[in-house]
Amino acid sequence: MRKIFQLFALGLWLIAGAAWAQDGGARQLDLAGQRIVVLTGSAGDHAARKHFPGAHFIEMNTASDAALALSTGKAEAFVFDKSVLFNLVEKNPQLHIVEPAVDRLDVAAALNKDNAALQAEIDALLAALDQEGELQRLRAKWLDSHYSTPPTMPRFENAAKGAVLRVGTSAQYEPFSFYAHGKLSGLDIELLHLIAQRLKRRLEIIDLQFEALIPALQAKKIDLALASINVTDERKKLIRYTRPYVSNDINALVPTTPPVAEPEVGALATGLRGVAESFRSNIMLEKRYLLIWDGLKTTVIISVFSVLLGTLLGGLVCFMRMSARRLLSLPARLYIAILRGTPVLVLLMLIFYVVFASVNIDPVLVAVIAFGLNFAAYSAEIFRTGIQGVDKGQMEAGIALGFTRVATFVHVVLPQTVHRILPVFKGEFISLVKMTSVVGYIAVQDLTKASDIIRSRTFDAFFPLLMIALLYFLISWVLLQFLEYLERVTDPKYGREARHP
Repeated sequence: MRKIFQLFALGLWLIAGAAWAQDGGARQLDLAGQRIVVLTGSAGDHAARKHFPGAHFIEMNTASDAALALSTGKAEAFVFDKSVLFNLVEKNPQLHIVEPAVDRLDVAAALNKDNAALQAEIDALLAALDQEGELQRLRAKWLDSHYSTPPTMPRFENAAKGAVLRVGTSAQYEPFSFYAHGKLSGLDIELLHLIAQRLKRRLEIIDLQFEALIPALQAKKIDLALASINVTDERKKLIRYTRPYVSNDINALVPTTPPVAEPEVGALATGLRGVAESFRSNIMLEKRYLLIWDGLKTTVIISVFSVLLGTLLGGLVCFMRMSARRLLSLPARLYIAILRGTPVLVLLMLIFYVVFASVNIDPVLVAVIAFGLNFAAYSAEIFRTGIQGVDKGQMEAGIALGFTRVATFVHVVLPQTVHRILPVFKGEFISLVKMTSVVGYIAVQDLTKASDIIRSRTFDAFFPLLMIALLYFLISWVLLQFLEYLERVTDPKYGREARHP
């Protein structure tokens, strides 16, 4: 009888312990004083700060960066959506998910506060899809299968007529939204096609940084955002949510105990095989070289046209800045002070989300305008310094010889100015090329964005970054060769040597 009572008490203790683990499971994971990676503004960010207030938080922008931080010992945990964590574990066996969940949150589509009509339409559609079993099918296909190879996206025909449905997503969160075989794929993307099909609207998907989705909604650049967006009270103040289409656990991802290092045998051969495998997975697999090629073209286009615009505008601002009339010089001074004191990313987002908020404009053109305006402020001061460095007596001598002021400037002052400013101009030019790496915030797929997309699929942090760094170097080197040629041909000494070898 006593043994039966003991077994009964043990059973009650186990049941109570299991219930406590479910209700207060977050307290079992002690991360006080530990370094926790969170993605800025994500549901995992909110959950981690709520349940682990004593931890040190490291804010990052992509899940691949978070996985790298864990793998290299830069952090002890990463708190995020469990469905995304499964894919991280699939590609990073040294990581594992801690149970039970830290929190559980709903996932829904987001809209502008003023777009109640579209919300009602999508709510009705989601209810119908749920009743038909389509939402359950999507969850089983993308979330519950824990696949190693991504499922195949069905073929959808875009509506030939009808209003455009512009949707923002962030294609770095497998299995919700990501690139596979060079095309957008995932649960959110398939759901978007179903919604557009039922609404009989032409679908236009725009890949944005996650933190740019809400500003894009508020500026009405997009009608809808679908990117594994969790429903939180803080976000409800800024945007409107549809009914949830998924409920997901928020878990912690931690590194396992590092394996004991084995003696190095054939280290060189192993390293070469590793490079070959990295090249195959990051470049050749799923034709990812096409992402790199598209990003390379975009980066070159933005860089070259921004410099052309900035140089022409900088010359005009320099002329105004050097004018004796305050009506011209004062606005030029103000322009230079404001543009040089404003970070280019802030300028880029202000132009895209505020200045052109109601205009459907190509983001690449916006990038050219933003970087051109920024470059003009610096080039104007470079031109002014170069002109002032030429002896005023040469201008006076030219006029005394019968030249007009304009002809004297073009034939005497300008060649010397160009030769003087080119070394500094080259430095600003190369800085601009490197600054273009932030254009991903306005849905431009440049080299850096292409690298982020590849890393979000392969979780190989080093090879894509090194490859992109090499490409930026090659772009800079080619452009430098052209500028150095200009520097040589504008050097009077070079001209004399060419005529008298």
